[in-house]
Amino acid sequence: MTPQIQTTTQAVDQVFFLIFGISVVMLIGIAAVMVYFTVRYHHRRHPQPTSQVRSHLLLEITWTVLPTILVMAMFYYGWAGYLALRNVPEGAMEVKAVARMWSWTFEYENGRASERLYVPAGRPVKVHLVSEDVLHSFYVPAFRIKRDMVPGMDNYVWFIAPAPGSYHIFCAEYCGTGHADMITSVEALPPEDFTAWLAEAKDQAPDAVELLRRHGCLGCHSLDGSRMAGPSFKGLYGREKRVLSEGRERTLVVDAEYLRRSILQPKTDVVVGYPPIMPDYEGRIPEDELDAMVEFLRTLE
Repeated sequence: MTPQIQTTTQAVDQVFFLIFGISVVMLIGIAAVMVYFTVRYHHRRHPQPTSQVRSHLLLEITWTVLPTILVMAMFYYGWAGYLALRNVPEGAMEVKAVARMWSWTFEYENGRASERLYVPAGRPVKVHLVSEDVLHSFYVPAFRIKRDMVPGMDNYVWFIAPAPGSYHIFCAEYCGTGHADMITSVEALPPEDFTAWLAEAKDQAPDAVELLRRHGCLGCHSLDGSRMAGPSFKGLYGREKRVLSEGRERTLVVDAEYLRRSILQPKTDVVVGYPPIMPDYEGRIPEDELDAMVEFLRTLE
């Protein structure tokens, strides 16, 4: 890791410990003075007020100047920490994080995609944040980064994984019923291992389950028959379903055409009993990937 780069962890921790330290000193100091005054000027010792002091210029200057210095110091270090969080070091590797209800996909410049964020340890990484549907928030506690993901708005975070290991990623913005399931991880690898992973199988087509996971389908639909936000994929093909089409209820048989339509234009036929929360995928899924997903769903019994 480049020693002169201040990491996001260092930037946030310095400000936190400064403010925490000032707060502790103030707490102890104020509490000690309160206890002293309570004992020293107890009403049994002084049943009648005796002080005739109307003002104390030095005291008034002190409690004006000292808090001002403390607040300005906290502002300065807070601003410096904020700039460290927003100024991405040169040579940072770039990755796009795509959030949707309720899954993550991380896309690399060579076209590779993964449901986990693989990075080289010790190197700055810039993550472009994209939301496909509602508000999400990219949160990695280990690196002290949390940034909202607003549909249609460009945003980013950066970090350095100090050592190989696994670090949790959460969605920190309530985004619906599956919000708690939006958990994945940063997988920091030694640089040589990451280079091998990035090049591995980049020319091979992903399997259908990986495609379903990549496009967020498994965030709402199960493969084992369990009920989630959307109907389970297990045994779906060939069954009759009651759907709402343009406000009217009808029965249809799940075939390949219906599956394609439900992926690309999910609000056309909404299965009765489920909310119409699935976003449109028209123009967002390559045709070969769509064909692979539909074919897989046809065989899932």
